[in-house]
Amino acid sequence: MNTAPAITTHWVSRSAFQIVVFLFLFTEIALGTVLYSGASLWWAVPLVLLASHLMHGAAVGFHEATHGLLRKNRRFNEFDGVLLGIFSFTSFSLYRAAHQTHHAYFATERDEELWPFVFTNAPRWGRILVACIELTLGLVYTPLLFLRSFLRKGSPIRSPKVRRRIWRELALMVVVWIGIIAALSYWQVWHYFVWMYLAPAFIAGNLQSWRKYVEHVGLTGSTLNSATRHIVAEGWAGRLVATTLLHEPYHGVHHLHLGIPHAELPHHVAEILPVTPDELPPFPSYRIAMLDVFRSLGDPRVGAQWHRNAKQT
Repeated sequence: MNTAPAITTHWVSRSAFQIVVFLFLFTEIALGTVLYSGASLWWAVPLVLLASHLMHGAAVGFHEATHGLLRKNRRFNEFDGVLLGIFSFTSFSLYRAAHQTHHAYFATERDEELWPFVFTNAPRWGRILVACIELTLGLVYTPLLFLRSFLRKGSPIRSPKVRRRIWRELALMVVVWIGIIAALSYWQVWHYFVWMYLAPAFIAGNLQSWRKYVEHVGLTGSTLNSATRHIVAEGWAGRLVATTLLHEPYHGVHHLHLGIPHAELPHHVAEILPVTPDELPPFPSYRIAMLDVFRSLGDPRVGAQWHRNAKQT
């Protein structure tokens, strides 16, 4: 009997998060050296941009940790998630609880991550304003989006145990950042902080927001594939980007298979190929996908409820 050959995953793909972390550390060392040497700050700019991309990759690692897929050891997975959350200004447990609504109630009014674009009664000007803020101030907006989910009346996060843990993580975040700010003030190294953390984190926060919009905003289909953009790169550069983003560009596969590690996602590309007229084929690059996103920013919406509402009216 003939059997299909086993598909093996390259060790680089399996170790993508560890590679991203080490590359980020080397980039930070190089950036610190440039700043310490007093060389022209133009040498620092490309390093800041590289650090931003790697921070973005680490943010995807934060997402992987919420699914328990970042580390095989559960304790290490939780530790990495909490640590990444502290430097992303987002409670790990809060993100995990709110993110569950994105998968359980995808692109509906109960999807906390896609507020307010899933609400047909949200005014167009308000949705445009939110999009402008999120795409330019992602580092600030994203933590506030999840805090809204936690603090608002009728929060989907109801477990007293989970809520206590979230409060503890938020308190830990405040303590850690008070310590960091005190140390920066004592040694007067704000210059290093701005270039080595704040600038790349600001850019990475916006990259995260733009990636989120590429994945879903502007799509009003009734199926997973018709409400999700996928990026399947054709060249080596695109595949490198996908690896450093822990294969998040294969976003539809992640929605279909929540329990498989990111390195396995590329093996399931056939499952995100269009089967109905309203489903989109995978985009060959983020650049081309962004063109599709731009067309939707004049009226940012997500979810099939927009079509249902239009029929009723």
